[in-house]
Amino acid sequence: MSKTLQFLPAGSNRFIVELDDLESTIALGDALKAACFEGLKEVVPGAVTLHVSYDPFVTTARELYAQISSLRPQAGLSRSGDLVEIPMVYDGEDLAFVADYLGWSVEQLIRRHQAATFTVAFTGFAPGFAYMTCDDPELDVPRRDSPRVRIPAGSVALAGRFCGVYPSDTPGGWQLLGATVVPMWDVSREQAALLKPGDRVRFVEAAAHQATGPVVKAHPALHKFQGKGFRVVGTDRPILFQDLGRAGNAHQGVSQSGAADLNALRLANELLGNSDTAVALEVTYGGAVFEAELPLTVAVTGAAVPLALTTADGRVASIACSAPVALNAGDTLALGVPSHGVRSYVALRGGLVAPKTLGSASTDTLAKVGPEPIFASAVLQLANDVCGSVCAQPIEEPKLPASNDIVVLDVVMGPRTDWFTPEAIRTFTEQAWKVTPESNRVGVRLNGASALTRECADELPSEGTSRGAIQVPRNGQPVLFLADHPLTGGYPVIAVVAEHHLSLAAQIPIGARIRFNAIAGFDPQVKETER
Repeated sequence: MSKTLQFLPAGSNRFIVELDDLESTIALGDALKAACFEGLKEVVPGAVTLHVSYDPFVTTARELYAQISSLRPQAGLSRSGDLVEIPMVYDGEDLAFVADYLGWSVEQLIRRHQAATFTVAFTGFAPGFAYMTCDDPELDVPRRDSPRVRIPAGSVALAGRFCGVYPSDTPGGWQLLGATVVPMWDVSREQAALLKPGDRVRFVEAAAHQATGPVVKAHPALHKFQGKGFRVVGTDRPILFQDLGRAGNAHQGVSQSGAADLNALRLANELLGNSDTAVALEVTYGGAVFEAELPLTVAVTGAAVPLALTTADGRVASIACSAPVALNAGDTLALGVPSHGVRSYVALRGGLVAPKTLGSASTDTLAKVGPEPIFASAVLQLANDVCGSVCAQPIEEPKLPASNDIVVLDVVMGPRTDWFTPEAIRTFTEQAWKVTPESNRVGVRLNGASALTRECADELPSEGTSRGAIQVPRNGQPVLFLADHPLTGGYPVIAVVAEHHLSLAAQIPIGARIRFNAIAGFDPQVKETER
């Protein structure tokens, strides 16, 4: 068992426990889940770490440090699992690079990969993504210096000592060997994830014509509602169902997701007397038109957009955001383009009906979990849930940034600040970082004149990440994770956006610049605990 635990801050209400090896990490993770410490919310295992989140109103980091240090887990206990054969075609973009890096021919690499037995250690990154260890110690390659923006579903890849199969189209930095048509994640199965911890996996060669991409049944189909409701007349971009998300599913490789700006979602529901859990719509950069097919009440919050109400008899009026608006049958509501912010939230009194996965109707764009995106002509059904009273007056929301603004975000330094040079740490907080067009709900991709340089050139073993984590790939240009972030990642996180600025981070438009303000950091008094 690991002799030393290191506790590293990972945000306002999270920390990382670092151990010596994977075996110790699995043992402590199992013991921690069984202990059920008060206030502990979720534990995400990594290769040599546990990412712990907790409720700061119930417990403190220091209390949990002491409780975790007191545990005496048993390492080396075997996990039972199934033997799974996965057919694949070896045609990956990095096949030749990996072979050359290992000093083998491509044919040797394929033979060694097929001869190896892989064991699922833990799940993470995305639903159905299994981190598999290998019994061939020489199958060990670094991640790419810069992650790809898109890796196709079914891609079989290597990173460090791990092998994995991408369950859906996602960004990623692993080395691609080939592809399989076998779906890793399918919500129509009794067990949505094909692989679970303890399973053993062998890869066998498949015919080339089979590698046309896996069947990924992830988004529940939007119910074809036949009655009258809230009709989408037109939209510039897909609209998403969102709620508070699906917390507590890390053990299935599923992150919380939910509205990118949780504060704006809560306000929209509060204005209408809805419960916090009511489903609303997330509209990005405006440009949507809705028609009320029956009388209803609506509220728009978040990015303030010009709102034009056109009545059934053709009269047009401009109305305010952040206030309840009554629509009669035949009225249309048009959302213009916001001058400040990115995402607007459209809530209806009584909520909306939407298919749920793991208790939530949120659409996770990275994991492909949740309802399908909404396009023009869709008719949305009102849930007609019990409500309280509506707010009589508009509520003033905080002013959101414009594309030419500099936005200051408070951050908690760590967990991997010490992986960077002192000059890089100064650059991180002193330099303005521009938001690039590649940004989305997964993360805000940033660009700065000076890239961040590492003090430590090692390959970081995969570890848990969170909303607000600022990950730095080898190219030195940070990525700020948002609601649909991967559950685990393999690039060092230099800092995490403070809890009170997470909603603001989701509203920073393309072209704006960000400055990071460090408000807390690594506490050397709690770094190491001898066991």
